[in-house]
Amino acid sequence: MSRREEILAEMGLAPVWRLRNKPQDEAPPGWIELKQVVPGCTSCGLHKTRTQTVFGVGDENADWMLIGEAPGAEEDRLGEPFVGQAGKLLDNMLAAIGLKRGENVYIANVLKCRPPGNRNPEPDEVAKCTPFLKAQIQLIRPKVIIAMGRFAAQTLLASDASIASLRGKVHRYEGVPLIVTYHPAYLLRTLADKAKAWEDLVFAKKTMATL
Repeated sequence: MSRREEILAEMGLAPVWRLRNKPQDEAPPGWIELKQVVPGCTSCGLHKTRTQTVFGVGDENADWMLIGEAPGAEEDRLGEPFVGQAGKLLDNMLAAIGLKRGENVYIANVLKCRPPGNRNPEPDEVAKCTPFLKAQIQLIRPKVIIAMGRFAAQTLLASDASIASLRGKVHRYEGVPLIVTYHPAYLLRTLADKAKAWEDLVFAKKTMATL
């Protein structure tokens, strides 16, 4: 048995690829392995209260990757990110710039499990779940990333800056252009900022056109 297999066996994940503490030059886990390991993750306390994990959905070869914060109640129930009213708004936003869920678009969250009561993610939860998101990004290799919401933006950019200060700029996540905008759930509560989110999407489309 190889050292890799020994480690996986110790974690109870064999033959699934080990996601944490891997050397930087190792390839990310394949989709099959990743989809096996995420539902069984018990690295933080959220596994005790979830109904199911919310892995992500869409085109696994997409140019566009949208990343939110954490599943809500409906996402936890259905196992898909961005459903309910926030999901409808997101679909409308995508349609406005000629995109459609599942077609050249992949949608995921920083956290794969719902925080109880839809509270904000805690630092330890973000740290434990981020390797899964990083693996998804490495597998998809999107041309542009849209970070939706403060926790998504701050996690990907390793920053504590506000959404307002991060908007309107092309950031980079491991070389991939990254645009920051508001989370659809926030826009449902703050209608005045819908126009700003529209500006962000137009900016993202213009950025994509230059790649």
